[in-house]
Amino acid sequence: MLILTIRTDKPEAELGIYEDQKQLTYETWQAHRELAETIHKKTAEILNKLSKSQKDVQGLVCFKGPGSFTGLRIGLSVANALSYAHDIPIVAAGSEDWIEQGVKKLISGKNEQIALPTYGSPAHITKARK
Repeated sequence: MLILTIRTDKPEAELGIYEDQKQLTYETWQAHRELAETIHKKTAEILNKLSKSQKDVQGLVCFKGPGSFTGLRIGLSVANALSYAHDIPIVAAGSEDWIEQGVKKLISGKNEQIALPTYGSPAHITKARK
C-alpha cells in the first residue's frame, strides 16, 4: 500500500511516502507562512522522485495535532481533499509515533473518511468591535 504522510502543525512541514511500513522518501521544509503555496508543489516533487502520481497513493496518514491552527487547517484540508478526490482512505494520529499508528490503522482497513484536527487549546477569538 503506497501511503502519503502529512504533518503541518509547525513552521517546518513534513511529507513522506511509505510502502506499507517502509519509508521510501521523507522531506521537510520551512513552509511557515507559505504552506498553502508550497504543499502541493512539495507533494508533487516527492511523488515524482518515485515516478508516482497522486493517483498511485492508496492511503493518507495525517498528523492531527495539537499544533498551529492555520498549519493544521491547511494540511488536513489538503489531505481530506486528496482523500475525497481519489476515493482513498485517510486516518489521523497525534502522538510522537503518529506515522506508525496511522500506517497500522490503514493496513488494518481503517478509514476515518475525514481527518479532524486537535488544536490543543480553545481558539483565542477577540470580541467584535461595534
